[in-house]
Amino acid sequence: MTDRYAVFGHPIAHSKSPLIHAAFARQTGQDMTYEAILAPKDGFATSVAAFVAAGGRGANVTVPFKEEAFRLATRLAPRAERAGAVNTLVFDGGILGDNTDGAGLVADLTRNLNCSLAGRRVLLLGAGGAARGVVEPLLDQQPAALVIANRTVSRAHELADLFGRGVTASGFDETGGPFDVVINATAASLAGELPPLSPAIFTTDTLAYDMMYGRDTPFLAFARGHGAATADGLGMLVEQAAEAFYVWRGVRPDTAAVIASLRAA
Repeated sequence: MTDRYAVFGHPIAHSKSPLIHAAFARQTGQDMTYEAILAPKDGFATSVAAFVAAGGRGANVTVPFKEEAFRLATRLAPRAERAGAVNTLVFDGGILGDNTDGAGLVADLTRNLNCSLAGRRVLLLGAGGAARGVVEPLLDQQPAALVIANRTVSRAHELADLFGRGVTASGFDETGGPFDVVINATAASLAGELPPLSPAIFTTDTLAYDMMYGRDTPFLAFARGHGAATADGLGMLVEQAAEAFYVWRGVRPDTAAVIASLRAA
């Protein structure tokens, strides 16, 4: 019987995950389907339960349900526990919650963009779920410094204190600089807005990375205007999907061809 997988979100129609996982399944010869499911904002757990009852084997979780998925899981992978958010579920009698976002970001930066993080100064913008999910994988790359900047500085301090390991915190306008890598994990790009950043964070050797994909965001335009190289989050999307695919199927798909086809489209 064909194994069923899905992604839950609200909204969800824009999701590229079904295309990505269909490509992975073809490439690796896996007998599976993958669909997008719109869960009501107050009905995530009910939607997941219905999917499991219908034979669902696993699922991805996107905005706004990652924290709820964390609470729904009956056990957690260590990286999900530390992230405080879940984007990948495995239904195996219980519910295993995992988080592949950080692995996806690091894979895109280091492998696809040839951007080594070891010994580099890294600035992470935002202190919400998206930022929290990537702090530890970034630290594991042994940067020289990791600064978390947020509009509400106390939230940045909470995140820095949670992970320790030399992480520091600041407001958007007091980060110092410059940085080798600046990662935008705020929701500002969704709203077409720009956090109040100093141009001093960028040099011509900086990579400015926006987790948002599919549009030229104000953050990317601002960074480019101050000499930085830029990249959007499409590669991260594909890489975190590949990590989830590996969690479910035990097979690592080749991501390069899938990224290239999505860029071309």
